[in-house]
Amino acid sequence: MYRMYLNSFLKKGCLIAIIALFSANNLFSQLLETKKTFTRADTLRGSLRPERTCYDVQFYELKVKVDTITKTISGSNEIFFKAVTDIHVMQVDLLDSFVIDNISYNGQKLYYTREYGAVFIAVMDPIPAGTEGSILIKYHGKPIKAKRAPWDGGFVWRHDRNGKMWVGVACEGLGASSWWPCKDYLGDEPDKGIRIIATVPKGLKCVANGQDMGQKDSGQWSTFTYLVTYPINTYNVSLNIGDYVHFEDEYVAADGDKLKLNYDVLSYNLDKAQEQFKQVKPMLTVYEKYLGKYPFWRDGYRLVETSYLGMEHQGAIAYGNHYRTGYDGTDYSRIGLDFDYIIIHESAHEWWGNSVSCADLADMWIHESFATYTESIYVEALYGRDTALLYINAKKPSVGNHSPVQGQYYGVNEEGSGDMYHKGSLMLNTLRTVVNNDALWWQIIKGTCDTAFKYKTISGDDIVNYFNQKSGMDLTPIFHQYLRYANIPKLVYTLKKIKGKKYELIYFWLTDVKNFNMPIQIITDDGKKEWIPVTNDIQTKTITLSSESNFKINEDLEYIKVEKK
Repeated sequence: MYRMYLNSFLKKGCLIAIIALFSANNLFSQLLETKKTFTRADTLRGSLRPERTCYDVQFYELKVKVDTITKTISGSNEIFFKAVTDIHVMQVDLLDSFVIDNISYNGQKLYYTREYGAVFIAVMDPIPAGTEGSILIKYHGKPIKAKRAPWDGGFVWRHDRNGKMWVGVACEGLGASSWWPCKDYLGDEPDKGIRIIATVPKGLKCVANGQDMGQKDSGQWSTFTYLVTYPINTYNVSLNIGDYVHFEDEYVAADGDKLKLNYDVLSYNLDKAQEQFKQVKPMLTVYEKYLGKYPFWRDGYRLVETSYLGMEHQGAIAYGNHYRTGYDGTDYSRIGLDFDYIIIHESAHEWWGNSVSCADLADMWIHESFATYTESIYVEALYGRDTALLYINAKKPSVGNHSPVQGQYYGVNEEGSGDMYHKGSLMLNTLRTVVNNDALWWQIIKGTCDTAFKYKTISGDDIVNYFNQKSGMDLTPIFHQYLRYANIPKLVYTLKKIKGKKYELIYFWLTDVKNFNMPIQIITDDGKKEWIPVTNDIQTKTITLSSESNFKINEDLEYIKVEKK
C-alpha cells in the first residue's frame, strides 16, 4: 500500500524522501506485533468456559466480618443463580490464598477443586437447565493489601487524623475475587443486585453500595446491611469503614422525581464536604440532559470519603480528592477550571461503566473513554463549546500512543493502554466532528447509555455498530484506527505553488486501517474555513492563498497528526 502511495506521490512531482515514507510504514504496523504471553490463570479468570456459561447469576448475598486488628476477613456468599444448561461443574472465583470452609447446595455439602483463582464445584446430581437455586460458600483469610490504591487493588488499612481505623477496598483489575467468592467475570452481573451484610468493630461505621438498610449492634461488633437492586459489576462492590458521619440532600429531576443524595464523610470534614458537594446537583442536571436520568434511582446517589483518590463504586462513589479543585489540587484541565475532578469523573461512571458495562476487560475503553468525554460535556454545558474544546485538547500531551487502547486479546482478562482515558475522549470529539450534526450526536450519546445499552454488558463492536446505525455513516474505520492501533491518523500534505495566489494542495491519510475516510477543515486567507474529504488515496485541490503561511489545518476538532512534505 505504501509503495503505491510513494509512486503516486512522486508522479505528482513532490519531493518526498523515500526513507521517510518507509519509516512511516514501520510506524503504522504495531497492532499485535508485541505479543504478551498469557498463563492458564489468565484464561481461567478471563474466558467464558462451560463451567461459567452453565449458569446465570441472579443475586448475591455477601456476609463479611472485618477484623481491623488482624486485618482479616471471614464470611460467606450465597450465589443465587439460574441454570442455563444442565450443570455438572460450576466455576466460582476466589483468590487461592483464602481458605474455603464449606460449599453447599440445598444444605448438601459439595466437593470442589481449586486451580489458581478458579474454584470448580462438582454437583453430584446434575442441576437441570432452567432450575433456580443457590450455593453457599463460606470462607476466611487475609486480603491483599493495596500498595497504591486505586491503581493497584486490595484493602486499604489506614488511620484518620484522630487515630481511628479507616478502611477501604478498591479492586478494579485485580477483581472482586481478591476478597470475596463470586463469578468474577464482567459479562455476568447479578441481574437483581446484591445484599451486603458487613460486621465491623463497634464504634466504626461501614458504608457499602446501594440502600442503607440499617444497623444492629451485638457486643463489640456492629453489623450494617446495604442493598443494591440493580445489576452491578463485581469489582464495584466495596466496603468503607471509618468514623463516618452522614448527611443528605435531594435532587429533583426534570420530570419532578426526587433522588436521594447520600454523603458519608469523616466526622471532622463535615463542613468541608457540605460546601464541596454542592457541585453534585448542577452536575446531575447536566448529565440528566445529555445522558438520561441517574440510572440507579431506587438505590440513590452516594459519595463516600476514602483515603485513596477515587473509584466508581456503584451507588457508593469513592471520594478522596481532599475537598480540592482539579485533581487533588492540581489544575488537571490545564486551562484554569475550578471544579472537583473526582466528583465529575467518577460520577460519570454511573452511566459509563456501571450502567453500560463492558463484557470483557479488553473493552474497558467503553468505561473510561466515555466517562472522560463526559467531563467535557459538563464543561461545555457550564462554560461553553470553546472552553470545552480547550479542555479536550489540553489532554493531548498526556497521550502516549505507544500501544492500542483496546486490549489485544479477549478472554484473558487483559485491558488496553491507559490512553483509553484521554485518547478515547479525543476520539469521541473527533467522531462528533465527523458526524457534523450536534442534534444527532447528542441523540446517539444519550441513546447509547439511556436506552440501547442501559444495565447491559456489551462489546466494543456493539458500540461501533450502534454509532453506525444511528449516524447512517460507516464510522468503523475511524473507531478501529483509534482503538486497535497505537498511532493516530496522519495527514500527509504538500503545497505546490502554481501561479500567483494559486496553490495546488496534495494530500492523503496515512493509516493502518484500509479505506479510511475522514474530512478535515482547512483554514486559508482571512480565516476562511472549508471542509474537504480526505481518504487514503492521493487527492489534489486548487486553493487561493496570499501567502503559504496563511494555510492551516484545524486540529482542534480532530485528534490527528499533520505532516507537511
